[in-house]
This record gives sequence, C-alpha cells and structure tokens, in this order.
Amino acid sequence: MKCTDNSSKSRRARNKRNKRKKQIRNRWVACLSVILMIQCIAAVNIYKGSNKTESLVQKYETSNYTKTLYRGQLFAENLCTASEDIPLSVKSSDTGSDSVSENASAAGNPLGFEPESVHAVGLFDVNNAETDCAYNIHKKIYPASTTKILTALVALENGNLSDTVTVSDEADSGKFAADEQTCGIKAGDQLTLEDLLNGLLLYSGNDNAVAIADHIAGSTEKFAEMMNAEAKKLMATNSHFVNPSGLHDDNHYTTAYDLYLIFNECIKHDEFVKIINSSSYTAHITGADGTNRDVKWEPTNYYAKGEATPPDNVTIIGGKTGTTKGAGNCLILLTKDSSGNPYISIIMGAGSKPLLYQDMTSMLSKI
Repeated sequence: MKCTDNSSKSRRARNKRNKRKKQIRNRWVACLSVILMIQCIAAVNIYKGSNKTESLVQKYETSNYTKTLYRGQLFAENLCTASEDIPLSVKSSDTGSDSVSENASAAGNPLGFEPESVHAVGLFDVNNAETDCAYNIHKKIYPASTTKILTALVALENGNLSDTVTVSDEADSGKFAADEQTCGIKAGDQLTLEDLLNGLLLYSGNDNAVAIADHIAGSTEKFAEMMNAEAKKLMATNSHFVNPSGLHDDNHYTTAYDLYLIFNECIKHDEFVKIINSSSYTAHITGADGTNRDVKWEPTNYYAKGEATPPDNVTIIGGKTGTTKGAGNCLILLTKDSSGNPYISIIMGAGSKPLLYQDMTSMLSKI
C-alpha cells in the first residue's frame, strides 16, 4: 500500500512538471511568433522604402561613415604630392593646358635645367595642391639655414612675440666662427622674441637661432626634440634635426619635400609671412650694462636685395636662404603669380649663388 501511494505521487509530480514545461514552451513559441511578425513588418517597411526608415539610415551613415577621417582626407587632401620626378611645364594662358618647357628636351633633360647642377628642386602650386616640378624631392639632403623656417615655426607655436629674451652665453655671437652668419647679439642682451625672429629669418643669424632655442626649450638639445616632434606632426618623416641653425651635422638632414611641408605650415602664420616680406628690420636691444642700441637687419636673398630680378609675372613674397659646403646654395620662396595665386619654390644645392638665382628665375617664369 505504501509503495502504491509513492508511485502515484511520483506520477502526479511528473505530469505536473511536463505540464509546466509545455506552458513555458508555448510561451516561447508565442514570443518568437511576435518577434518574427515584428521583423517581417519592419522588413516590409524597409523594402517598400519607408521614408522615415531611409531618413534614419541616411542620417546615421552621414554622421558615422562619411567623415573625412574615413575618406582619407584628414591631412593630405590639400597638399601637393609627388612620388617621382615631374618635368617642369609651362602653363598656357590660351589653352589652360600644360606643355613641357622649350628647354625640357634639350640634351635629354626633361626638367628644363641641368639636374647635375642642383641637389633637389620643387615647385608647388599651393591653392591647387599640384606639384608643377619635382626633382629628387624625397632625396636626403642637408638643409643649411633653411632649417630656420622650422625654428621659427616652433617658436611661433610655443612662444609670444612680445616675450623678453635674455641672451645666453651659448647664443653670444662671439661663440661662432667668422664664416658663420650672426646678428651680433651678446650674452646678457635683452630683446623680444619678435626681434630675434626677424634677425633669424631675414639676416639668418645663427646666434639668434640659439637664443630662440634657449628661450623656448631651455637648451638647443631640447629644442631640437621639439623640432623633430613638429616635423613628425607635419609628416616630414624623412628629416632629422639636431640644432636650430642648420650648421652642418651629418645627422641633421631633410628633403626638399619635407621643407615644402614645413614651409607650407609656416605661411599659415601671418607673423611669419610679414617677417619674410620685410625689406629690413631694426631691433632695439638693451645690453647687459643697461645701454640701448639699435641694430638693422636686411634679407639675405638676392631678390630682396635687388641683386636678382624675378620674372614680370611673379611677385616675390619672401623666403629663406641657406649655404654650407655640404648643402650647397639653397633657397625656398613664397611667390604669387599675376592672379595672386601662391606658389612654394625650392632649389637645394646649387653650385653657386648666381646659378641658384638663375635656375630659380627660370623656374618661376613658368608659373
């Protein structure tokens, strides 16, 4: 009798569990049916082109998948680029097309000038983001004092023009060799950062470069680190700088294209353009002994000095020169054509200053 009661109880419990499982299964089937029905309705609405659904999808895609980051236009969209040499061309005002210059085919020379006479050449149409001429623009070269455009850029981005700078012992002009250009500043002199930048870019003072570096970073070594960081930010990755002046060092190098990238960033600063466009600058200096003196600095480039004549259709805004034995004669310029369109032109490593300006004038005449 006891066994029979236990068996009956076990059967009732089993039936109860089975009934419960069936109820749960039925509920799940009902839920899945509802979900399936909702999905079907949504699919039908989308298939039929529901304006609301399409609008939501379009809005989401616009805000998340069509940003410039995803189109690869974050940095290089407005930059001139070139992976190989580009022949110097003359732009025809009649046809709007380009044609290779008359001298381009002479002696098998596609550039319009003798390539063995220079280390590298570049002509960049800033507004149209076009490279009009390129020769060895990615080749490692020594920059000489064209380095100072990066020195100026780092100073403009990390200092104030009104800063008062006290010249350090390392920046004293007496510390430099006789053939190393200086602005004549002395240890203990006080002048503004604006004064120093004018002397740096116009007269190419190596002493000014060191004074700027010491003021901005505390030392030339730390300033060089800032220069390399700035170059990396601008994607000038084939360069390495060890000093703010450009005095020769085997480990201090760049490329013509990297100089274009740096100079292109420099001309975004109105203060930079104002300085390189100046015919002269007079600095007011207070000496360590409290006496005051005025020093006038003038540009070193031959166009500004009237020793070279630009083409009739070109206006020279200004730029930076550089000369060392390893670098040769170098010049980077900001110019404008007759319509006011800006160009950056670079010639590195010319054999002499007359050849440098002869080739630069020839190139500028083609814009």
